[in-house]
Amino acid sequence: MRNVFLSVVFALAFGSLALAAESPARSGAGTGAAVSTQAAPSALAPAAPLANPATTASKAPAAMPKKMQTNRGFTISMFLLIIAATAGIVVWASKSTSTAADYYAAGGGISGMQNGWAIAGDFLSAATFLGITGLMSLFGPDGFMYSVGIIISFLTILLIIAEPCRNAGKYTLGDILAFRSSSKTVRAVASLSAVVVSVFYLLGQMVGAGKLMQLLLGIPYKASIIGVGALIIVYVALGGMKATTWVQIIKAALLMFTGTILSGAILWKSGFNLLTFFDSVAASQAIQDHVRGVMKHATAEPGFDYGQRFLELGLFFKNPLDQISLGLAWILGAAGLPHVMMRFFTVPNAKEARKSVVVSMFLIGAFLIMVSFLGFGAALYVTPQQITALDKGGNMAGLMIAQYVGGGAGTVVGDLLLAFVCAVAFATILAVVSGLVLASSAAIAHDLYVNVIKSGKADQRTQIKVARFASFFVGAIAIVLGIACENLNIAQLVGLALAVVASANFPVLLFALFWKRFNSAGIIAGLVVGTVVTIAVLMVSPNMTYPKKIAADAQKIVVTLEKKQAEGAVLSDKDLKTLEKAKADYEKNKDGTSLVGLDAPLFPLKNPGIVSVPIGFLVTIAATLLFRNKREEEMFEELFVRQTTGYGVAKAAKH
Repeated sequence: MRNVFLSVVFALAFGSLALAAESPARSGAGTGAAVSTQAAPSALAPAAPLANPATTASKAPAAMPKKMQTNRGFTISMFLLIIAATAGIVVWASKSTSTAADYYAAGGGISGMQNGWAIAGDFLSAATFLGITGLMSLFGPDGFMYSVGIIISFLTILLIIAEPCRNAGKYTLGDILAFRSSSKTVRAVASLSAVVVSVFYLLGQMVGAGKLMQLLLGIPYKASIIGVGALIIVYVALGGMKATTWVQIIKAALLMFTGTILSGAILWKSGFNLLTFFDSVAASQAIQDHVRGVMKHATAEPGFDYGQRFLELGLFFKNPLDQISLGLAWILGAAGLPHVMMRFFTVPNAKEARKSVVVSMFLIGAFLIMVSFLGFGAALYVTPQQITALDKGGNMAGLMIAQYVGGGAGTVVGDLLLAFVCAVAFATILAVVSGLVLASSAAIAHDLYVNVIKSGKADQRTQIKVARFASFFVGAIAIVLGIACENLNIAQLVGLALAVVASANFPVLLFALFWKRFNSAGIIAGLVVGTVVTIAVLMVSPNMTYPKKIAADAQKIVVTLEKKQAEGAVLSDKDLKTLEKAKADYEKNKDGTSLVGLDAPLFPLKNPGIVSVPIGFLVTIAATLLFRNKREEEMFEELFVRQTTGYGVAKAAKH
């Protein structure tokens, strides 16, 4: 198996080098820097150390880049270094992965400090680094709502989940739910729920990986997704939890270092004066034009301050209920994520579990403050127009600001910093996806195969084999869905995954730990109905594409600009292009419908949590009360003693 792994790594290495060598016409002489087919935008030009931000960012770029200008030599070298380092960790970890406990939970031998860094690595994902930075660069404080939810969610984890899960569980959510229930159906439903949630969360990471490889190495998006997916499958199949943990720790350290450097450089350009920084953001003409476009104002309204509007809430979440819905999904959803829950089984006792939560809270909070500066800095110095020209979802904003603060495209420092940040982002994706695939494979192998199909009678070697095979299955699903979700913002994808968890996993986990009357009926109903309702609401929400809505918005622009022409006004070149594009959008979308055949969304909010979470709780409670089970009620006393004292928990292995 190790030979197969090494073969894959070498194939990727030589494939990347071959890619770097092709198309010499696109490389700069002696530097290997890719040359864009269009003129380099002004905001990416080398910058003077203390340039006036308001002046620098006030001019919209004359030409929009279709791809980033990168130094292929730097970028490929950094990518290969990350692959080699993570490969070394996996090979090292595989030597001590011989039992199911080693594979699923690293033998319970991870310290609280180490686990805290690893949990931070889980939450500081591609959605955090790339997605939230992108949302903030396009929609201002609304993007910050995604990061606020992360911090608040840790209160739920610290006060409710961490200690009881460590004491009551073994490897998965199914272990906790099945403690009081002998029903195989509970195990089966719990495992399927874990796979659905993990795959949903996986999509954000896979999209980020595909975009990185496509824009920076020139590899087609589909090929990028397939390559990353294959690499992750091999990592998880060989290394298990121990390898995943150390990859997360190293990745979190790199990410903290990166955030410190970039946010410090952005603030330095404003003299470390926050008022000056945000005044410059509001004064940027490029940002003002972008806000006008987001608000669908064909022409500027006299007296309306579009720059100030960028600094206010509601540009992305136009309905306040959307923010409440997202917050509810974050606060409750993060506590039930399968790959996060598994982390509490890797520490030796409940004290270390609590310590790991506190450490991760500090690290994540510090990084999210840095992400805020990255998002606003990208809007100010790179401009929203250039960000969306490169990627509609805004996922490349963090990379673009990294290149800018280093001096811009074509400079040694700028290209080197971009390559380093790209490699860190890639390591982020590798680590998080590894954890998600591991959680899914554990649910399939441990819950479904061992405890349902084999009734708990499977030897250690067989369990590990099945878990490794399951990782291939989950990886294949992630690859297919990653290709299908190419143009979605990865932070949005994660927000939707959290809504599923908050509506299904969290209610049953909470009641299983603290409600004496809770039973199998409540578990099954909660998991199934919570998941189905969340996905159903999602399918009729604004997250789906509604062609007729696009056509209606385009028609408004056409009517406004044609009326302006009819009144004798001469349209600028920019307005003429806007008019031409609006007419094309109208013709293309006027007769279309959504994926489920709707002309407009039935549910007005972007996140379904405000509806699906209460339904999940109510259905769970109702099913429990309707189908009482005295035996399962009696088992609560044993579970309560165990989750409170830790009695009966297996001792940790040494690592």
